[in-house]
Amino acid sequence: MQAYDSLADWFEYLNDDCDYPTWSQYFIRGLRAYGAGKNGLEIGCGSGAFSRILTKNGYTMSAGDCSVAMLNRARKLAAEEGAAIEFLRLDARRFKVLKKFDFILAPNDCYNYLSRPELRGAFGCAYAALRHGGLFWFDVSSPCKLRCKVADNMFADDRDEVTYLSFNRLFEDRVEMNVTLFVREQDGRFARYDESHTQYIHEEETLRSALEAAGFEILAVEGHLGEEKTGSDRLNFLCRKA
Repeated sequence: MQAYDSLADWFEYLNDDCDYPTWSQYFIRGLRAYGAGKNGLEIGCGSGAFSRILTKNGYTMSAGDCSVAMLNRARKLAAEEGAAIEFLRLDARRFKVLKKFDFILAPNDCYNYLSRPELRGAFGCAYAALRHGGLFWFDVSSPCKLRCKVADNMFADDRDEVTYLSFNRLFEDRVEMNVTLFVREQDGRFARYDESHTQYIHEEETLRSALEAAGFEILAVEGHLGEEKTGSDRLNFLCRKA
């Protein structure tokens, strides 16, 4: 199975420790501080948690992902919460949109799923989708996190309805993750689903070079939720279309 085909229905449930409201408020404070407009695009939206929260805070959001399963889940959750979001089938590596956005967000590892040669083209697509002066804000899992915490490790989350297992292996430029889900069916038996994920390790200088080649001005690089970047699990890049 492709990444997130089976995980889509369980993604937010299994990531309930992410604290999406606090994470979203970090973005909202930053967007206000930099004077961003209200019309935004989320790339790699997954099940749409960030876009739903931003919509409830007065933003007009479009949200895209390359996973059909994730988009289906995102549409369902948005409808349940009454969040009016335009969902798009969108591949971060190559996309065009019909309108320009005030800002683009790509949180929670979207660009870790792209190899190093794909970064410049992907950032070029984001650049083209922004109005002049628009903000581009994304994060990646840091090299420290992927090499020292995720790689050559196993993670498990065992709950009543679902069990999640991930076996991770380090390669020179990436971590490959073999994920297994055991999902409880209505008759009480468990169905097994397997899928593979690859996350590429991107150094700060590699990302800086690709962003500048695409035309972006880099305003800040910081750790998760604005913490010191050294030793952080995430690197946040806040950029402006020059």
